[in-house]
Amino acid sequence: MTHRGSRVLHVGSLSRVEGEGALRLSVHDGAVTEAQLNIYEPPRFFEALLRGRAHTEPPDITARVCGICPVAYQLSACAAVEDACGVRVPEEIGALRRLLYCGEWIESQALHIYLLHAPDFLGCDGAIDLARTRRADVERGLRLKQAGNALLELLGGRAIHPVNVRLGGFHRAPTRAELRPLAERLARALDDAWDTVRWVAGFDFPDAEVDADFLALAAPGTYAIESGTPAVLRSDGSFNTFPLYDFPLRVREEQVPHSTALHSRLDGRRHLTGSLARFAISGRWLSRTAVEAARAAGLGDPYDGVACRNPYRSILVRAVEIVYAVGEALRIIETYEPPSRPCVEVPPVAGTGHGATEAPRGLLYHRYALAADGTVTDALLVPPTAQNQGAIEDDLRRTATRAIAGADLSDAELTDLCERTIRNHDPCISCSTHFLDLTVVRTNGGTDA
Repeated sequence: MTHRGSRVLHVGSLSRVEGEGALRLSVHDGAVTEAQLNIYEPPRFFEALLRGRAHTEPPDITARVCGICPVAYQLSACAAVEDACGVRVPEEIGALRRLLYCGEWIESQALHIYLLHAPDFLGCDGAIDLARTRRADVERGLRLKQAGNALLELLGGRAIHPVNVRLGGFHRAPTRAELRPLAERLARALDDAWDTVRWVAGFDFPDAEVDADFLALAAPGTYAIESGTPAVLRSDGSFNTFPLYDFPLRVREEQVPHSTALHSRLDGRRHLTGSLARFAISGRWLSRTAVEAARAAGLGDPYDGVACRNPYRSILVRAVEIVYAVGEALRIIETYEPPSRPCVEVPPVAGTGHGATEAPRGLLYHRYALAADGTVTDALLVPPTAQNQGAIEDDLRRTATRAIAGADLSDAELTDLCERTIRNHDPCISCSTHFLDLTVVRTNGGTDA
């Protein structure tokens, strides 16, 4: 800490959020005038790495972007390249992809709820601390994560960076006999998922509301996961959709001085993608069981088109999505018929393709331009966290301002509040586990304090 005209607080790295970053808050006359979420990890240049590669390679290369949600990158890449080549996979392969994605949803949402987010509501420093007093709860979360990992291992070949996914489908499709033990395990996991909903419904949730438009994929008749059309629910309640190929025109990225990650705006406005957006836009298409879970969680009736804008309550939506993903996996397994071939050929064609899926943290967009021989000439990846940064900074600014106005918070208390506010949005900055270094600059009446 220094005292040369201002008070600067440096907080050590924080676990329970993926990635490394810093936050700078400027407080003037009791109000937060600036909140900068500084992602300072060096750029990884995946888009540059993809240029010059064969059109069959993006699924394997982009899976390495994230160890938490590699399936999201693989299937978004497959969708974009297949779109460029004018290929649509058969329904049986599409169902297997959705099943694989359910596995990622289960393991990722369970990880966030139990190991990253729940400790905030229970006064614990982390999952280890939580396990000392609530061992059964943590074990339940680990069982759910293991159930999701089991799906990834069978369909993907391994739980992290799966190797069985390929352009046009899979290298190998499972047999019905191989899926049967998974169905038995998932049936038990459904009980754990329901217990998760009941557990998090008992948490105390501060009053809060995020001021941003919602963006998520929509696929009428089903809860969008592996495909859909971009849909926007404005903060004023208006609703519209747009073609996926318009995504780069509607969601514009820009570099900001305080972050190595790009910031995005939807039609020039702040927007938020992820569980809250999905629930608001597609909640009516949840399964009957998941709708019952939403009601039990106190989220209201999705059939009425309810929208939850309280970021603290996002943990409830994630719990409901686990119920949905487990049930959806069971449904797909029950009706599964192995495809005649595990993949279809995707011959190269000169053109541009677009793909998007719903990663656990939100809409993930890929675009690839291909030469006639299939060489990737251009690539664009827009991850959820890059889209959400503006909304997160605004949420931090408003949350900290309200808290400061209501109490004389110390730097430690303000740090804790900011960390919790960020974790509500579950940003995936990278695959590491350390996150926040906080700088607070306080001034009073034009004089540093």
